[in-house]
Amino acid sequence: MKPTLAAFQNEFVRALHGAVANDSRVAALAAQPGFAVYRNTVFKGCVDALRANFPTVERLVGSDWFRSAARIYAQDEPPEDARLLLYGSGFPVFLAGFEPARELPWLADVARLDRFWTEAHAAADDTVLGAATMAAFSPEDFMRTVLRPHASARWTWFGTHPVYTIWRANREEVALPEDLAWHGEGALLSRAGGSVTWRALGEGGCALLDACAAGRAMEEAMACALEADPDLDLGVLFAGLFADGAFGAAQFPADAADPASPARKQSKTAGA
Repeated sequence: MKPTLAAFQNEFVRALHGAVANDSRVAALAAQPGFAVYRNTVFKGCVDALRANFPTVERLVGSDWFRSAARIYAQDEPPEDARLLLYGSGFPVFLAGFEPARELPWLADVARLDRFWTEAHAAADDTVLGAATMAAFSPEDFMRTVLRPHASARWTWFGTHPVYTIWRANREEVALPEDLAWHGEGALLSRAGGSVTWRALGEGGCALLDACAAGRAMEEAMACALEADPDLDLGVLFAGLFADGAFGAAQFPADAADPASPARKQSKTAGA
């Protein structure tokens, strides 16, 4: 059977990663001195991309440590996209199982926040739902509204370590608080105004955004938030979320089939 271009390319990539080539043409190329130079250039590009995409991790562990880890990762996980800005989606998981990182149990989660920054930066443009729009809704309409998170919004709750504080201090290159409390934290990153912003987000706020992303109406979403944090001040939470542009649209699933519904008409002005 005539070898295909795809088969040749696959063999070439395997040879770059040290495998013995089954294709005679690739084997001939791999035997040339210049192939090793090309291999080093490829891996240097991968390492440089990871350094650019995970600057907080590198600041925490140092350049030499990071380069060594990045080289190991690149050998097992070559880029799947020519846009190296997107390279490293699996790097946080890699760090979680990386033996030299065992003494830094929060490092993988710091990498997750670096990845969130990249995803927020590269996310599609989206409308921003403002608090003024929602203020026009009746309480009944608000409770059955589904608020869709902004396309750039990324959030999570870290239950064990002060990951957000560690990440923020090193991302902003400022000193960590001397009295750093070792407890769980959450974070929200988004890009509503052209640049990525970040702030701490409590467990209740993360639960509310999780519910919104799952398509739950506000009545259910707020119940989830209060279950996660019974002392949560919902007014303060919503003020912060709207200020950060965390929502992209308001939707009314119960009225989707009735274009004459007042709530459905209002949803058109809310980006739904």
